[in-house]
Amino acid sequence: MRFATFSRTGAPEVGAVWPAEGLIRPLRDGPLAFSGDMSSLAESYEDLAVDLISRGPALKLSEVRLLAPIMTPRRNVFCVGKNYKEHAKEFSRSGFDASATEIPEVPIIFTKSTGSVVGPMADISSHSELTQSLDYEAELGVVIGRGGRGISREAALSHVWGYTIINDVTARDLQRRHQQWFIGKSLDTFCPMGPWIITADEIDPQRLDISCSVNEELRQHASTGDMIFDVATLIEVISKGITLRAADIIATGTPAGVGAGFKPPRFLKRGDVVSITIKQIGTLTNRVV
Repeated sequence: MRFATFSRTGAPEVGAVWPAEGLIRPLRDGPLAFSGDMSSLAESYEDLAVDLISRGPALKLSEVRLLAPIMTPRRNVFCVGKNYKEHAKEFSRSGFDASATEIPEVPIIFTKSTGSVVGPMADISSHSELTQSLDYEAELGVVIGRGGRGISREAALSHVWGYTIINDVTARDLQRRHQQWFIGKSLDTFCPMGPWIITADEIDPQRLDISCSVNEELRQHASTGDMIFDVATLIEVISKGITLRAADIIATGTPAGVGAGFKPPRFLKRGDVVSITIKQIGTLTNRVV
């Protein structure tokens, strides 16, 4: 199933989405009368009568405003750097990479601020007073359902509730200047997410087609099967000493084709429209302002 956070006229709500039919069913109007947010849904999903979620009155998707599925994550977004070989190579050649190795031997983990999250069709601020090298990164996002610590790779995917799309927007000059990537990755609006979450039972996270276009020009195109460290490995590594919790989010890294990888670089500018598509999930579109 697919779930979105949306607004019709007032406070944000959660609904079950049928993209092909262009419909969304508000969970609070259905038999469950669920009034929590998406984080609460991820936490309680195993205990809900899931068949009841598909019932109840429907709204047209065109008549509501979609928001980030998890508007304010409970914790920073876990992120993975240089997790596709060709991107690791292009980034090492770009002049913006301050790390020691081209191809990492263990996952590079950093975080993005919760305040950087915005939804589909929301604006990305150019922050032109701070950066002249605004870049895009198409990524598969993982949403944890059942938390835990010391999760084995074999059991890892059973802890996943669902998947979404993330644009790991980056100020490359800030990333290089500060060396640790938090500031360059965490400015306001630097984590577009959406358009919804698809539950883990629907897809295989290592068999997804991911692409990114800027102004309808294809820039990135790969398979999530090309990851250096797959989703299960990332969960195992992060959870070794950090207890993962329901609704935690992991951005799994980006393939080659980012702006910094071109000669000369092709960074984002005001007015650019970035669209990231994972065919089995949907499309996340945002404009730079």
